Amino acid sequence: MVAARLPSTGFLRARARRRGALSAALVVYALLLALALGLGSAHWATHGEYPFGVVRAGPWSVWPRAGSRDADPYTRAVIARSGDIPLGVGEGLLLHATVDSDGRPLDARCSYRIGPSTPQARFWTLTVYDAAGRPAGAQDRRNSFTSSEILRDAAGGFEILAAHEPRSGNWLMLPDSGRVSFVLRLYDTPASAGSAALDPRAVPGIHRLECAP
Repeated sequence: MVAARLPSTGFLRARARRRGALSAALVVYALLLALALGLGSAHWATHGEYPFGVVRAGPWSVWPRAGSRDADPYTRAVIARSGDIPLGVGEGLLLHATVDSDGRPLDARCSYRIGPSTPQARFWTLTVYDAAGRPAGAQDRRNSFTSSEILRDAAGGFEILAAHEPRSGNWLMLPDSGRVSFVLRLYDTPASAGSAALDPRAVPGIHRLECAP
């Protein structure tokens, strides 16, 4: 019989080193994967809109607890990341729209009619923002209206036309292209005490008129 040859000591040491290097590489890979997933999920959760507590009324979204003391940690993280100062409970409400009344994304190549009324409030503002979240429009063109300067009809209603080309009456200038959004701020409004009572029929409609090719 031929005696079996045992692995040499050097071979065993080399194999042990390879196993140790493989184990270390797996540990480093697992740590990097966990770090990437953690940072990615944190970025996703704190980027853009508040992840929780949204109330929808027509095309508008509102986060009534964003400015309260009991806001959730993710909402606080979004506020810290964006640098925005939300309206406090009792001060008012901020309504945000990224779609029209038919649920289609707002596009700067289209024109929109906004109105004819808002929920009861002592004062309100309406501003158009570009895709980067900045107030849209050139410096010499209007990109917002307030309730004290809006032109109204005989019944007290109003009509705001948002378009890239100039329009008569209440006109908000849109950018050349890209997605846009509208922000309606209601100050000293009864709805801030209980946004569940925010009537979708009272918020302004956002109706698409025509779109450039």
